Amino acid sequence: MSRIPPVDHATASGETKDLLDGVKGALGVVPNIFATMVQSPKVLEGFLALNTALGQGHLSAQLREQIALTVAGANGCDYCASAHTAIGKGAGLGEQDLSNSLRGQSGDAKTQAALTFAATVVAQRGRVGDAEVHALRAAGYADAEIIEIVTHIGVNLFTNYFNHIVDTEIDFPAVQAGATAQAA
Repeated sequence: MSRIPPVDHATASGETKDLLDGVKGALGVVPNIFATMVQSPKVLEGFLALNTALGQGHLSAQLREQIALTVAGANGCDYCASAHTAIGKGAGLGEQDLSNSLRGQSGDAKTQAALTFAATVVAQRGRVGDAEVHALRAAGYADAEIIEIVTHIGVNLFTNYFNHIVDTEIDFPAVQAGATAQAA
């Protein structure tokens, strides 16, 4: 049971209802993470706005989901592993890509550079050096893409920590994240 309960969409009103209506309109359902975030409507509003903006950025939907899965795997977040596996399937990732991404792995060298960077950022708590940023550039990422990769890592750290703290009930087909990183 969640430590902070999700808001019941059926009984919500005002700004809370409007936000949940928007989520349901876009996704067809209101995932528990959003129903819980809306306990503070401004948190859900900000989260949705940032994700909408990032969805119009330079990174493909597949790479965004692979980064999310790598971060979920590194942090052992079963909710995010479950959600981003489902979303990743919808973005066209195959079962092997989804499974590999949870372990920060890809058969594509450019994607691998981004996933290695994401796993390193999580493991090093953001304290990466010149070599890690250079590896992204050497793989073909421009500065704008690097900034977006960093932002996607941050957004997913937020949702991982949110779900760990709130103990959000998984409402997607369950996937075990299998934490690949040890807490320092």
